[in-house]
Amino acid sequence: MTSRISRRTLIKTGIASAAAMPLSAPAQAQAWPTKPIRIVCGYPAGGLTDLFARAYGEHLAQTLGQPVVVENKPGAGGSIAAQLVKTSPADGYTLMFTISTTMFGNRVLYKSLPYDPDKDFVLISSMSAGHLPFVASKATGATNLAEFIAYARKNKVSVGTYAAGSYAHIAVAELNKLYGLQMEAVHYRGEAPMWQDMAAGVIQAASGSYAAAANVLQSGAGRPIAVPGTKRMGKLPDVLTFLEQGVTAKSFQLQGFIGLMGPAAVPKEIVQRVSDLMVEGGKTERVRKLLDTFGIDDSAVGHEAFRKLYDEEGPIWISLVQGLGLTPE
Repeated sequence: MTSRISRRTLIKTGIASAAAMPLSAPAQAQAWPTKPIRIVCGYPAGGLTDLFARAYGEHLAQTLGQPVVVENKPGAGGSIAAQLVKTSPADGYTLMFTISTTMFGNRVLYKSLPYDPDKDFVLISSMSAGHLPFVASKATGATNLAEFIAYARKNKVSVGTYAAGSYAHIAVAELNKLYGLQMEAVHYRGEAPMWQDMAAGVIQAASGSYAAAANVLQSGAGRPIAVPGTKRMGKLPDVLTFLEQGVTAKSFQLQGFIGLMGPAAVPKEIVQRVSDLMVEGGKTERVRKLLDTFGIDDSAVGHEAFRKLYDEEGPIWISLVQGLGLTPE
């Protein structure tokens, strides 16, 4: 016996079937977000990466109408957070704030990584981590790079870095190579003890963030004599760049970044939307105050500018860290 299906039944069945089908990527992006967004931060609470995650996250939450929760997962140079985000659903609900070390330096500093920096993530937005002024101790009498180099040729010099394999470490190695010096890099666990030792006269120079060095600079225990990058620093407008002082090596023109990323397959529409909101968020009062506090001149840029920076500077960073001769962990 042949059964007959009414037109009304057929329409109802079709609607039900369509409702059960998964949404395409564009449809998912159009509906996004419908629940809280998690930002996994690869570094400890209270640090610059964490503060940026929370400041920009606040703007995302206010604009998108969904909570944005920052979850700190520090450890192994950001690798713990990277592995977590890599394996998360690529639906735009799990994102990551991390730094250039996680994406570049870790390839050299660790024997193996639980993630592929180039293949496991989509780049969404990046922001400057700020200039890292090179500061000479008052005892050296140096007021510029040439005077410091002259001092280092005649005296034993120890230069503080906030970690082995860091940009500060690279700066010491590159200056030694460029000028035939034998300055010793002294590695600290973070910036606080490093600047304390400079204030006490233990080290003759150091390189680190403006905010962490503020007490040393204000007290006169240390004097900034050069800044990396292609333009001067807003908070230290009278301090010449390395480039202005004749140092043309690319190592002194790099821009360390803090970046927002997601799992590789996040829909393009979501990437674009978040990218646009990050650029917008850089103009908010909270972010502007944060930038001023840390002496950072530039706010977030979008995914296209991030990709350009990543592709241009990545090989240089990796080569420089390799040149330090460190034994991978």
